[in-house]
Amino acid sequence: MPTIREPRYRKIAYQIAQKIADNEYTVGSKLHARSTLSATFGVSSETARKAISLLADLQIVKPIHGSGVEILSRQKAKTFLNQAQETSDIQTTHAEINQLINNQKIELKSLESSLAKLFDQTQRVQQHNPLSPYELTLTHDSPKIGQSIGELSLWHSTGATLVALLHNEELIISPGPYAVIEKGDTLYFVGNETVAQTVQNFIYS
Repeated sequence: MPTIREPRYRKIAYQIAQKIADNEYTVGSKLHARSTLSATFGVSSETARKAISLLADLQIVKPIHGSGVEILSRQKAKTFLNQAQETSDIQTTHAEINQLINNQKIELKSLESSLAKLFDQTQRVQQHNPLSPYELTLTHDSPKIGQSIGELSLWHSTGATLVALLHNEELIISPGPYAVIEKGDTLYFVGNETVAQTVQNFIYS
């Protein structure tokens, strides 16, 4: 949403109206010439003229030629300020809503990316041939290292069937219960779509 910037003369009109509402400029009194107003508020005389014209259109003040600006209505000054505040509140609420929508778009995009990733992973798992073994290389220390296949009870613990063991570049097909796994070995096993993670959790737990 683009930033809404109010003209400088409107801001000066608000300041003058606020002084009228606060009774700092009393009804019936007169403001100084535009040149004095421009000096008071630090703006050009043209900006001061536009601010006075705006307040005159709302019957808050009345420019008197050669005699300054007469204050007409404190109540209308308050109404003007209230309307300005309500407009500001609407703009703020609009900006907040837009920000929430943008945040939701970002969150939805992130969710979409996560769902796409999950779908891709699910597809790859589903497409895995149950006869094509998973493999796990024991690159980290594990409390299971040094145990035999029989001691591990791999099938009972994970549902995985060990079909081969790569040890020191020697591939052992259908290793028996006495084969011992060591760090650096690669286990080849088959099972359902969750067995790879199950075996990894089992080995390193």
